[in-house]
Amino acid sequence: MKTPIQRVLMLFAAILLMFGTGLSAAQAASPHFKHGGSPVCTVTTSGSSASTTCTAVIAGLGNQDLLATVTVNGFAVYQCQNQGGNVAPGQNKVLVGPATQPTFIDSSAIKNGNLTLVTDPAVLSAPSQVTASQAGCPNNNWTGINPVLTVTSISLVIEQPPGTVIFSCSASSQKGLTGSVALSC
Repeated sequence: MKTPIQRVLMLFAAILLMFGTGLSAAQAASPHFKHGGSPVCTVTTSGSSASTTCTAVIAGLGNQDLLATVTVNGFAVYQCQNQGGNVAPGQNKVLVGPATQPTFIDSSAIKNGNLTLVTDPAVLSAPSQVTASQAGCPNNNWTGINPVLTVTSISLVIEQPPGTVIFSCSASSQKGLTGSVALSC
C-alpha cells in the first residue's frame, strides 16, 4: 500500500506529464494553405526563355527556416535555316530543362506561423541554335534557329526545416503552361 505522500507525488507526476504533453502538442506546427492561398505560378514566356514565379499563403508554420524550390521543364521548337538564308519550320520538339530555383526564407520572416511566399523566378532557356537533326531539319546543311519555348511542367517543393518536405505541388501539360497556373498538392 502506498503512503499519502507517494500518492500525492504520483498524482503530481501525472499532472506534469499531461501538462507537458499538451504543451508540446500546442507548439507543434500544422502547415496548411490559407483559404485562397494555394500555390499559383505565373509563367511568362518570351521566345527562347520562360520565367516562372510561384506564390502561396501558408499558415501553421513552425519557427524554423523554410526552403521553397521551383523546378521547370519544357521544350523548344526551332525554325530550320539553310546556308542560303532560307527558313522552313522544324519538325522536332527539343527538350529543355530542368531549371531549378531555390528560395530560402529565414525564420524571422515567418510571423505567428504565417507566410506569404513569393519564390525567386526559375528561368528556363532554350539554346539559340541546335543541330539540323535535333530541330528536325531536312539535312545537315540546315541549322535550327529562332527557338520558341513552351513550359510543360512545374514543381514546387516546400521544406520546413530545409530537408523536411511539408508540401510537394505540381502541374503539367504537354500542350504547355502559360499565364497563371494553379498547382496540385
